[in-house]
Amino acid sequence: MTLPATDRLAVADLVHVYAAAVDDRRFEDVVELFSETAELRLPDPPHVLEPVIVKQGRAGVAEAMAALRAVQRTEHAIVGEVYAEGPEPGYALGRITCVAHHFTGTADGATDVVWHLRYDDEYQQTPVGWRIHGRRLTINAIETRPVKRLRDGR
Repeated sequence: MTLPATDRLAVADLVHVYAAAVDDRRFEDVVELFSETAELRLPDPPHVLEPVIVKQGRAGVAEAMAALRAVQRTEHAIVGEVYAEGPEPGYALGRITCVAHHFTGTADGATDVVWHLRYDDEYQQTPVGWRIHGRRLTINAIETRPVKRLRDGR
């Protein structure tokens, strides 16, 4: 079943705000986009591309975001979104296709590790709006590209 238009727009906004907050390196804001009891399932790249690591609650999300501090810059391009009603009122489901660039610079140049990924999401309506309640990240492919120049800062 399809999600009512107002809920679909709110959930889509949540997905895009997440991507922007990660790219802006506002990791504390990212944590607040998850429900208090959220479950985040992550792969273990480059060897395991399916979700095998489980992070619980906002503390687990914060721990996962801390790993991104080693990367100088990210850029998330959301290239596909499908939303549906969840199994009960106040829940929604989403399948998000994304290309995530992870840029790291060194004295010799810069590198872009590109993840072609999918988020399988569950969203929960809370008193402060929709929040990500469950997220499974699956990587479909990884590329490594040389980068000619990398801008400093945000």
